[in-house]
Amino acid sequence: MAGGATAGAPPTLRPRGVRSRWYTLRARIIADPRFQRWAAGFPLTRRIARSNTRALFDLCAGFTYSQTLFACLKLDLFALLAEGPVPADLLAARMDLSREASARLLKAAVSLGLIRRLPDGCFVLADLGAALIGNPSIGRMIEHHALLYADLSDPVALLRGESGPTRLAGYWPYARGDGAELSTEAVTPYSALMSASQALIAEDIVEAYPFRRHRCLLDVGGGEGAFLSAAAAAAPDLALRLFDLPEVARRAAAQFARSGLADRAQAVGGSFLIDPLPKGADALSLIRVVHDHDDATVRGLLRAAWTALPPGGRLVLAEPMSGTAGAEPITDAYFGFYLLAMGSGHCRTAAELTALLAEAGFQRIREVATRRPLLTRMLVSTR
Repeated sequence: MAGGATAGAPPTLRPRGVRSRWYTLRARIIADPRFQRWAAGFPLTRRIARSNTRALFDLCAGFTYSQTLFACLKLDLFALLAEGPVPADLLAARMDLSREASARLLKAAVSLGLIRRLPDGCFVLADLGAALIGNPSIGRMIEHHALLYADLSDPVALLRGESGPTRLAGYWPYARGDGAELSTEAVTPYSALMSASQALIAEDIVEAYPFRRHRCLLDVGGGEGAFLSAAAAAAPDLALRLFDLPEVARRAAAQFARSGLADRAQAVGGSFLIDPLPKGADALSLIRVVHDHDDATVRGLLRAAWTALPPGGRLVLAEPMSGTAGAEPITDAYFGFYLLAMGSGHCRTAAELTALLAEAGFQRIREVATRRPLLTRMLVSTR
C-alpha cells in the first residue's frame, strides 16, 4: 500500500505545525493541577482562571439552570411579576409552593438574572424575565425542550445511533419521510410550535429584504403562515402563496381566513420531496427549512425552487448558520444535537449554502444583513 501503510493500522498523524504544537503544549500546561492552583492566585492570571472555572461549572450545571427556567414558566412566575413588585409570601401562595420551596426557586431565579429581589423583600422582573414576557413564543420553545432533554439522557447512544426512536423524531414526523399522508393529529403540535417560533424572526427578515418589489411570494415549508403574515404587512400589494404538507396547508388556509388574508393568500398542499413546487411566483422563500434536511434532500429542494421560479426570480433563504460569530454554541452545539435527535439535518455555513445554491443553478448569491444574525442570517440569490 502507498506509503508503507498496512491494512487495519491506525492512521498516521501528519507532522504538526507550530500552531498545533503550541496548542498541545498549552493544553498540557493548563491540565496540570499545579499550574491551575498557581494561576488562580497569581494577580495577572487570577481573573482568567476564575472565569474558566465558572465557565466549566456552567457547562456542568447547565441542565439545572434550564430546569430552573422551566419551573419558573410552569409556575407562571414571570406572569405573576408582569405588573410590578410582589411580596415573597404572596408569590409562594400563588405558585402553590411552600415558603421554603418558593424561597429556593426565587433565589435560583435571582442568581440567573431572571428576577430581582428588592430591599423590601419584594421581587420584580429582571431583564431576562421581562424579555420572556415580551416573547411568549420563547416560553413555548422552553416547554418543548422537555422532549430534547429526554432524548439527550444518553448522548453517546444518540451519537452512535443506538438510542432507538427519539421523542423529537416523533414530534417532527416529516423528518422520517415525505409526510404527505400525515394526519391532522400528527401535524398539529409541531405546526403550532413552528408558527409561534417563526414570530421571533419573521419581522427581522421582512425588515432586511424588500418583498414589496415583488409581485408574488411563495413560502415553501411555511407552516401556518406566520412568515407570510409578516410579509403581507410589510408589502400590502404582494400576492402570497404557501406550500406545505396537505394538513398543514389546510391549517394555514384557515389562519389566512381568520387574519383577513384569504383574498390574497393561497395555501397549496404537497411534499417537496415528491411534488413539484407551484409556479407563478417571482420570489420564493425558505425560512428555517434547509437546516432541517440532509444534503441530498436540500439539493432536490433547491433544484425544485430553481425550476419553480422564472428567470430573474429571487430565492430568499433564511435560517441560523454555522460560523456566525458569537453563535457557535447555538448552531454547532444546540442545533447539532437537536437535529440529530430529530433525525435529519444540520446547520451549514454561509459558504456551504452558497455552494449548494450555485450547484442548483442560482446566481448572484449574496448575504443580506439581518438585525439579529444569532437567530437568523439571510442569503438572496437569483434564478
